[in-house]
Amino acid sequence: MLGTSAQIDGSRHERCERLIVAARRLQPVVTAVAHPCDEASLQSAVEAARLGIITPIFVGPRRKVHSAAAKAGIDLTRYECIDAAHSHDAAAKAVELVTLGCAEALMKGSLRADELMAAVVRRDTGIRTARRISHCFVMDVPGHTNALIVSDAALNLAPTLEEKADIVQNAIDLARALGAEEVRVAILGAVETVHSRIPSTVEAAALCKMADRGQITGAVLDGPLALDSAISLGAPAIKPMVSPVAGRASVLIAPDQEAGNMLVKGLSLLAGADAAGIVLGARVPVILTSRTDSELTRLASCAIAVLVAAARRANVAVTAEASQTQAE
Repeated sequence: MLGTSAQIDGSRHERCERLIVAARRLQPVVTAVAHPCDEASLQSAVEAARLGIITPIFVGPRRKVHSAAAKAGIDLTRYECIDAAHSHDAAAKAVELVTLGCAEALMKGSLRADELMAAVVRRDTGIRTARRISHCFVMDVPGHTNALIVSDAALNLAPTLEEKADIVQNAIDLARALGAEEVRVAILGAVETVHSRIPSTVEAAALCKMADRGQITGAVLDGPLALDSAISLGAPAIKPMVSPVAGRASVLIAPDQEAGNMLVKGLSLLAGADAAGIVLGARVPVILTSRTDSELTRLASCAIAVLVAAARRANVAVTAEASQTQAE
């Protein structure tokens, strides 16, 4: 599903479709859908359920949810629906389903992203972990054989070095959950030398050294790297550089949210890329879709959450088995 090669492949949507196929091989993940009061959010959740990817629990004002379902011709009788007073209440109740162990994933409905994330990060009732919460786009770019993970283009505006370390680790863990055997991370920059007047280049070098010291694990890092050096096999041959990542990056870490956002929108609008989105670093994956997303990218986002949830279950099982063996 997620590799490291940058060979040319002209097929559209193939990477998104592969994610969906992989998720369908796993057990459906119970997903709390917060405030699904429009046709798009209901249809994508119901279609994901029909494909056996998720088991949705719809949380929102009952009248609005059923009105939207009626307009879309959707039968909700087979699904669990929990009434909520308004969008903020729907977000809180959806998060509560996670804390009670009733859901393994969250999905954004027709409420604003910041409303859902506010409930996720609340210190008293939220589902934060010690890890910084970050967003990853899984990009299906025409002409690029394998999916590209881009982070963070949605949540962390100007992350600190420590926060960037968590952003990198979240992206690496995602790549592993998507089946990558070898993860190569490019810390992006405008130039490829470390310059004191460009703080992002200093942080890129620091992140690489953190990986050398075991503070970031599971991947090979290099940076700062320009975008062409990160993903084009031809660029390293032209530029005088020795890099284990150049030309073969599967994860692209933006210096800040602005750069990441422009990169994602550039790939989407100019290259016709599909962008599935997921939030990591919380206790469960959060499916954070946009109103402009196609049904395919919404389904791919659900599929990513299923793969992440399955990887977490596997890690918990391995940890429990190791603890039991040590106790014996």
